[in-house]
Amino acid sequence: MSIPAFDLMTALRSGQSTSPRLTWYGPEGERVELSGRVLDNWVAKTSNLLQDELDAEPGTRLRLDLPAHWKSLILALAAWQLGMELVLDAGEADLVATADPGPAAAEGAFDAVLAVALPALAMRWPGELPSGVVDYAAEVRSHGDVFMPHVDPEASRPAVLSTAGTAHTHAGLLDGFATVQDAGLRLLVPAGDGLEVALARSLGAWKTDGSVVLVHPDVDVTEKLLSEERVDAR
Repeated sequence: MSIPAFDLMTALRSGQSTSPRLTWYGPEGERVELSGRVLDNWVAKTSNLLQDELDAEPGTRLRLDLPAHWKSLILALAAWQLGMELVLDAGEADLVATADPGPAAAEGAFDAVLAVALPALAMRWPGELPSGVVDYAAEVRSHGDVFMPHVDPEASRPAVLSTAGTAHTHAGLLDGFATVQDAGLRLLVPAGDGLEVALARSLGAWKTDGSVVLVHPDVDVTEKLLSEERVDAR
């Protein structure tokens, strides 16, 4: 296993594995904090869901029709360690993860639709889902805590196409797509800057043994928040 995303998850669950790596501030007082070990656990479960339930494999294209959110980051990491390609716009894809599954299911253009409930405490999708749509919150917890790929991913495969049109392979994910960050930073990432920016900045922080504080646009970034979270940079 040689792709950077897999190595990144190995690093996050080792060393200072109990230290915060991803903290989310959402609307209505939401605060979710994931240590390296817990983040890896969520990512492993999600990779297993994608692989075992949705038949994803290296090269499968996943559209993330989601805002910048802690669950979006987990889905991206899970897809990358599986060797999948992320689609961040309206481009063609095999699978879609969305907070609005109705249109995607009606479109019929995807092999599978994954409904992602965004409230932090959601244990399942609120209400009925279209036939065949998979409920991420309800299904992900039943999957294994350790991810073992059925097929070894290739580092030369596409990992993501930026909105600027730049293609990044898995080999270049941390050295091309990720933004450069100083080592060990506790980095503030405004979710309002968009999913692509959040992914690139978060990867850059994690690559250098840092951590991320991801903040919803409706949350005021006060000096109290910055101090309590020990934010080093924004």
